Amino acid sequence: MGDDTPRLRLHHRVLRTLGVTLAVLLVLALLAGGLAVWTVTLSFPQTSGSLQVYGLSAPVTVTRDSAGVPQITARTADDLFRAQGYVHAQDRFWEMDFRRHVTAGRLSELFGPSQIPTDTFVRTLGWRDVAEQEVRRLDRTSQRYYQDYADGVNAYLNTHSGPQLSLEYAILGIQNPDYHPEQWTPADSVAWLKAMAWDLRSNLEDEIDRALLATKLTPQQIAELHPGYDYSAHPTITALGGGAPGTVTPDAAPARSAASASAAAGDADATAALAAVPTAQYRNRLEQVASSLDALPTLMGPAGDDIGSNSWVVSGAHTATGKPLLANDPHLGVVMPSVWYQVGLHCAVVDAACPFDVSGFSFSGLPGVIIGHNDRIAWGFTNLGPDVADLYVEKVTGDTYEYDGAQVPLTIRHETIAVAGGPAVRITVRSTRHGPIITDLSDGYGVIAKDQAGKLGVPAQAFQLSLEWTALTAGPTAGAIFAFDTAHDWASFRAAAATFQVPSQNLIYADVDGNIGYQAPGLIPVRAKGDGTVPVPGWTSAYGWVGTIPYDQLPSVLNPPSGYIVTANNAAVGPQFPAMITQDWDAGYRANQIQLRLTKLLDAGHKVTSADMSAIQADTYDANAATLAPLLIAAGAKADPTSGVAKGAALLRGWNYHDDGDSAAAAYFAVFWKNLLADAFGRKLPADARPVGGDRWFQVVQALVKQPDSAWWADSRLGTLDRDDMIAYAANQAWSQTQSTLGGDPKSWRWDRLHTLELTNASFGASGVAPIEWLFNRGPYPLGGGSSVVDATGWDASAGYQVDRAPSMRMVVDLGDFDRSTWINLTGASGHAFDSHYADQARLWAVGRTRPWPFSANAVRAAADQTLTLTPVAPGGTQRPLGQLRSPSPT
Repeated sequence: MGDDTPRLRLHHRVLRTLGVTLAVLLVLALLAGGLAVWTVTLSFPQTSGSLQVYGLSAPVTVTRDSAGVPQITARTADDLFRAQGYVHAQDRFWEMDFRRHVTAGRLSELFGPSQIPTDTFVRTLGWRDVAEQEVRRLDRTSQRYYQDYADGVNAYLNTHSGPQLSLEYAILGIQNPDYHPEQWTPADSVAWLKAMAWDLRSNLEDEIDRALLATKLTPQQIAELHPGYDYSAHPTITALGGGAPGTVTPDAAPARSAASASAAAGDADATAALAAVPTAQYRNRLEQVASSLDALPTLMGPAGDDIGSNSWVVSGAHTATGKPLLANDPHLGVVMPSVWYQVGLHCAVVDAACPFDVSGFSFSGLPGVIIGHNDRIAWGFTNLGPDVADLYVEKVTGDTYEYDGAQVPLTIRHETIAVAGGPAVRITVRSTRHGPIITDLSDGYGVIAKDQAGKLGVPAQAFQLSLEWTALTAGPTAGAIFAFDTAHDWASFRAAAATFQVPSQNLIYADVDGNIGYQAPGLIPVRAKGDGTVPVPGWTSAYGWVGTIPYDQLPSVLNPPSGYIVTANNAAVGPQFPAMITQDWDAGYRANQIQLRLTKLLDAGHKVTSADMSAIQADTYDANAATLAPLLIAAGAKADPTSGVAKGAALLRGWNYHDDGDSAAAAYFAVFWKNLLADAFGRKLPADARPVGGDRWFQVVQALVKQPDSAWWADSRLGTLDRDDMIAYAANQAWSQTQSTLGGDPKSWRWDRLHTLELTNASFGASGVAPIEWLFNRGPYPLGGGSSVVDATGWDASAGYQVDRAPSMRMVVDLGDFDRSTWINLTGASGHAFDSHYADQARLWAVGRTRPWPFSANAVRAAADQTLTLTPVAPGGTQRPLGQLRSPSPT
């Protein structure tokens, strides 16, 4: 899904202190020999034989293949979800417990005072409150399934504790020995959807970036750095609104509509307030705002540019089997363990009472399958990326705020944050009609409100910033998962999609009858005025939300004439579409390349195979290199043969522009690109707006290289006057840096020596303490690919070449025979460090390989490496009843 898991940025001072103690204990443990092994393996789950599980009504079979991936078969739907909860807890309970503390704003209960800022932010947004509302609004069947799942988790908790649950509890116990996990609740599951929505929230970073850039740049310069979607060069998913869903050429571009143009100018009032040259203090404080947002929790991955996913589906008319093929690889932040958990959920007899026969990728902590297939249909997700969050500048006086000339009371609530090793902290959350005021969190958020307010001609001290976001309104998304899992045709799939409101996704579809389709669901606001690209005044209804786009008016396609559908976070519709979805689509480079690969196959009369789909997922073509490398080669031809630019040009001649791991040219070009962004743009921009690379910067530079005399290329300190000077300067710098890093002989250079992935544990893996990191992290893995290429192993050009986001899984579903489908996870099934399935899929993933995906009963039995039978507790059993202990709501 796009976008499309995930590192939580913890404050690690407490963990570093803990690490000193842990290092000593590790030495003692190593001396103890067998004791260390016993401690590490204590939490490894039983995966064969039989176990009694309280709450089951009949035996449940759990088979695991050679990768430890479970397939669960039960006689009733209730037992199926009880067993899924139990199995998730066996493999991933620490991950589940950690996540629920994040989503409830309760990390301080685990890690102490360092987490109070994070908890304060999450409490202010109220994720947990919304999750509890959503649980109450679920239909009775969905409520029952969530409770079944919770009962299964609690059945495991009732017989395991501390290090028996996971090694992390042994580490945590050194710092926080009094901590004991509470029982699981349905709200713990549903709250995870809030975190998923937050990390896929679309353009909030772009909104702040534009405001930050306005402190130094003109509106024209900001427009150059935030270009709109280029419909002349990049495809749309559908033909709606004048879109071109096939590979397009400049001649095929639809004209930008008057409606779209007026929308782009609709924020003229607010933009004018940001466009004036600000004071240095205002600029510095805005940089603090960007830094504050960057430090907030991100469980699905780094927000902003370069988050995305690929999915596409090809009809049976173009495949070797005569049935559709469907591919999906969501690009999310890299984390250990992977955000995904592979599982099959099978009713022994599929009927109305037990309708599940589904397999795919689940989230630990959440019942059901999120992405995958059942016995009739398959589906995939990429992030649609609609603009669903707006910042409002609010005029606040005391406990009231101004709205349309009247003083309206703020909504006020109080929260108490429990803190391990310290006193509880009481916070006050204030909200306007738009949403919570987020400037109470830190000085950084306050700055943007105060200084912008001053520009708008009102007293600065009276202003705050509020956030309106669709995920803060309770909705039915939690129940949509079961509807997807049991959908059997296009109509029932669309009915399921209608209830999947947050986060909005591009949904692709295929069925065994040969149909392929696309549906965009979700709550997408309609604004009275403006386009959501910059903060706007909140004291007037002129900029308010006045509704949402009706579901039946959202983009939808069934069986397009082309016989395929590609989604890669590119524009879903053309510029004449009557409703505004966003102004900040992904630029479309990945979509171009996927479509080019497909059309080449189809034009040659080739029938597409599953192997072809996997090969496209591994494509490393770099469209940015195709633009810039010829210019660098031209600069080298005019340079001194002994110069870095001449040597770099020689290396790039004949390069196919693929970021392959063994490519010397790809390594040098990446260093050049990093230098070009820093030299041409980074020096001129505020610190927190420095270029990170990715699709937007591809687009920026691609446009500006056509303007050789643009002011962006000139820098008196570097001695550059125009584009060619800047390219030569960056190329010379890059040659020296690549030699320094990879050695003097270019023949030995490889991109994958720079471009590596370390799988980092979300909670303890970035502590800065080597013994802790050694316990939980894995890697580094050398990788090809890069930012905004199909094999999207993204890196931050402002920081280094290390991979910080990547395809979190890959799958290809064969609708002709589900047992011929393939899949791979980023890490492995287990969340237990040193378990054989902790990272066993990572090396296959790193080289683009996938594993067999058994689905039919015969295939599951044939693939079974271990079989566990979960049986009901006999009468008179000693486990305590379920459904009695519940996690308290945060107070």
